[in-house]
Amino acid sequence: MLRATLKSLLARKLRLTLSALAVVLGVMFVSGAFVLTDTLGRSFDSIFSDAYQGVDVEVTAKPKIEINEAEGEQTNPAFPATTLDQVRAVPGVAETTGLVLADGAVLIGSNGKAVTSFGAPQFGQNWTGESDLVQLREGRGPTTDSEIAINAGLAKAAKVAVGDRVGVLTPYAEKQELTLVGLYGYSGGRDSLGGVNEVMFTTPVAQRSMLGETGTFNSVVVTAADGVTDDRLRDDVAAALGGEYQVKTGAQASADAASGLKAGLEFFNRILLGFAAVALLVGTFLILNTFSIIVAQRTRELALMRAIGASGRQIVGSVVIEAVAVGLIASILGLAAGVGVGALLAWLFGQFAGGLTLAGLGVPAIAVISAFGVGLVITVVAALLPALRAARIPPIAAMQDVATPDRPLTKVTVTGAVVTAAGGTLLGLGLTDNAAGNALAAILGGVLLAFIGVALLTPVISRPVVHLLGSIFAWSVPGRLGRLNSGRNPRRTAITAAALMVGIALVTGVTVVLDSAKSSITGRAEQTIDAQLVISGVQTGPRPPSFDPEVVTRAAELPGVGAVAGFFNDIALIDGNREYVNASTDLAAASRIYHAEATAGTLGTLAPDQVALSESKATDLGKTVGDQLTAQFSRGEPHTYTVTAVVPDDRITGSILLPREAAADFANPKPYLALVQLAPGTDVAAVQPRLDALVADSPEVSVVDRSAYLEQQSGQFDSLLQMIQILLALAIVIAVLGIVNTLALSVLERTRELGLLRAIGLRRAQTMRMVTVEAVVISVFGALLGVLVGSGLGSAVVRALEEDGISELVLPWTQMGVFLGLAALIGVVAAVLPAIRAARINVLGAIAHE
Repeated sequence: MLRATLKSLLARKLRLTLSALAVVLGVMFVSGAFVLTDTLGRSFDSIFSDAYQGVDVEVTAKPKIEINEAEGEQTNPAFPATTLDQVRAVPGVAETTGLVLADGAVLIGSNGKAVTSFGAPQFGQNWTGESDLVQLREGRGPTTDSEIAINAGLAKAAKVAVGDRVGVLTPYAEKQELTLVGLYGYSGGRDSLGGVNEVMFTTPVAQRSMLGETGTFNSVVVTAADGVTDDRLRDDVAAALGGEYQVKTGAQASADAASGLKAGLEFFNRILLGFAAVALLVGTFLILNTFSIIVAQRTRELALMRAIGASGRQIVGSVVIEAVAVGLIASILGLAAGVGVGALLAWLFGQFAGGLTLAGLGVPAIAVISAFGVGLVITVVAALLPALRAARIPPIAAMQDVATPDRPLTKVTVTGAVVTAAGGTLLGLGLTDNAAGNALAAILGGVLLAFIGVALLTPVISRPVVHLLGSIFAWSVPGRLGRLNSGRNPRRTAITAAALMVGIALVTGVTVVLDSAKSSITGRAEQTIDAQLVISGVQTGPRPPSFDPEVVTRAAELPGVGAVAGFFNDIALIDGNREYVNASTDLAAASRIYHAEATAGTLGTLAPDQVALSESKATDLGKTVGDQLTAQFSRGEPHTYTVTAVVPDDRITGSILLPREAAADFANPKPYLALVQLAPGTDVAAVQPRLDALVADSPEVSVVDRSAYLEQQSGQFDSLLQMIQILLALAIVIAVLGIVNTLALSVLERTRELGLLRAIGLRRAQTMRMVTVEAVVISVFGALLGVLVGSGLGSAVVRALEEDGISELVLPWTQMGVFLGLAALIGVVAAVLPAIRAARINVLGAIAHE
């Protein structure tokens, strides 16, 4: 039986190629994700190992608030320089070096524009001389307060050279014009560490510009005396300094620094695996359809085996062995392709990150295990149902028919209805926060069940819908034949269409949600913000672009300006809970711009110890006017504020609005946004150039009108949608392979029929048009299902998010029309090879075919 199975497999190797290709693509995505994250993870380990080279012990102050990689760059609090004396006094300390190291030093390039980092921090620090890691390449280190040195990667990006006068923006100083006196690199000939831009100042300038005051540091590097272990020195220094400091060995500090980035990689890895799961789901439909068709075509062969003594278990084993063979080969090829894709993505990431030096390519065990586990399991599971169906073929009856008869759709329809209802219920529980803390799992499970349920319901609707769609082509004989062929086997048509449905539905659903969110946010902003001009920038790194607070004051003095409100933001602990907070330069001006009226208390200029809350935040915190709350910011000591006003949601920036004085303890003490309201009758064109002049020293920010600002903000949704569409394109490619495979197998199955049609006068061109019509009808049917299901899922999500501010439901009619048009094009492309094969059939040989 095994030899017969293997010979049968080799005889149909071309039929199984496309099914194997679907598994290859899915496995490639899975293994590639693990190879990518493993390579980048080891690269970051290497970077931080180098950065902490020569560091025996590191001392930092405990941060007031822990910041993760998604929220920004963790800045260690400043501490007095006298801390170095305490550390030096600890027995076993050979040397101490006080460091200033903080994000936010932005160099202005030779073109007058700020140099961005595209995600990596932009450090400002004090020059402490060369080391095994830092090596001067040209010039020298800064020795006066008007000098800086920068790393070679930043010099190339800014196109500056030693001797140039360059502008530098920092968190605690106005724009500075300094002389570039040195360029340095790193051991191994590297221009930067992980794409990080670095600007080195003298110690007083670094303290004043990056920490806000001289006589402070935010890190101490300690070298152990001979014979003293790092662990012992760490413990002794920690005991001497007390609980307000974090003391780590260099190895610990390196591992902790790398772990934050690895957490971000894990999140990225989950996203890639999610899209891989979608691709594999679509591939499952393809494999199921392929084996179903093959079993139907092998009815006589399998019946003959049963007739000569093969048991039902042997028949099942025969089909499963074929599936294992396909899955094994596909897993090997998919793993190889995944390694290549992972390496390519890692290289692209390194280039995007400014020349990240990658660790050697490795294939982690999880990539190999997942490749074979996923490939084999998906293939065998998808082939199991056709295998069980093959085992039930009665020998005599099957030998009398060319193919198995079509079965009633009652069971599959009832099952589909139950599964769809279960998916809808699970999705509803997840969207309404009734999933007992497992909202994400409930939503994903609900979507999966919804797709499976709709796929099971598809056969019952395929025949009438396909008949209706095919009527468009019924004006010709090939068109009528193509319409009949596409509807002759509802199950086959349904599975083929369902594969395309999944990708189209996900793209449509995400488009509905993002377009609705964009429209809701934009509409609400247009209704609530009465500002004609906005000062802001586009964030490309961990910190948003900011500008001098004096810009807000001077803008308010310009002729034609009615009101100006600047805003600062930070993460704070409010009564011990993490919250996003904002501070305003002028609450009275902000209330005029937002047309805000307090529902409790009064709106006016906030005193240094007062705070305004939105209605929803006041409810969440259980606060009302007169109540107090305690706030701990990124710097300084805790502050106590009294609630002085409660305003409707969306009538202030953020939900917790603090006085301007609070911003002094924010991680970034400069405003990131300013709203400018013009006096009645003032032309925007008359004021905007004056505002442009005020921010001339802040090239990161610009002055735009309200519509341009809203378009700039909503553009983030468009970028996210494009990324999702690119990742889901793989699922659509697999669905196209499914259509090609179904048509190719159908052409083979209908060999005799095609020969008879050719014999009675159907020309080759007409045969090709017939197959093309069949493909187009199936493709459009799948896209139509996807558009409907995606719109339904997207609408459900939008309705569930209504309380979170997404109040407008936007259906992307244009995109949905494009999807249907692309589906027709996909059908034409998918039909090319099967149509050519059908047209080339030898008429006499086809008539004699059994």
